[in-house]
Amino acid sequence: MQGKKTRGKAQRKEQKEATRLRLLQAALEVFSGGGIVKTTTAEIAKAAKVAHGTVFVHFASREDLITAVVEEFGVRMTDHVRRLMLQKDPTVKEVLEAHVQAVSRYEAFYARLVGERALLSETARARLVILQSAVAWCIGRAVEREQAAGTIRLLSPGLFFNTWLGLLHHYVCNPDLFAQRRSVLDERGQALVEHFVSMIRK
Repeated sequence: MQGKKTRGKAQRKEQKEATRLRLLQAALEVFSGGGIVKTTTAEIAKAAKVAHGTVFVHFASREDLITAVVEEFGVRMTDHVRRLMLQKDPTVKEVLEAHVQAVSRYEAFYARLVGERALLSETARARLVILQSAVAWCIGRAVEREQAAGTIRLLSPGLFFNTWLGLLHHYVCNPDLFAQRRSVLDERGQALVEHFVSMIRK
């Protein structure tokens, strides 16, 4: 009897976690299309195919849901870059390529996140800063190695990362100017990396 109760409890926990993940995925997709600020929890519930009240079983408020989506996106994006860092000591070009690949998987959401950042809660903005800091650390390690080797120009790590981020954001947030298809990074990502690397090489 005890074993059956334990299994039932574990099964309910798994179902609850699966529903939470489904809500996060649905929110990420709906935010990508309709924007973060304008999207309602009812729209997210509909996309996840759950009752509206289910959203608030898993998230105390709409803002908590938005923050959780930003966190989930951050985990998915930074994991791709960090795996590269663990495999070897990558070059600056390789880290930038990994960053582009990671962003391109969620390009529409990332563009919304960057474009609507000022309208989000302080907590959600803080999560975005943490995400950018993790990527900056990865890029900074590669920059330090190549600066020590004398292959790239001496720039402050903060200026280096902010310049790269400014270039990336300009393209991602203005797809109508730079791409014929929906994805700017599919069309222009490699060119952006090569252009940036050419500017910092000695």
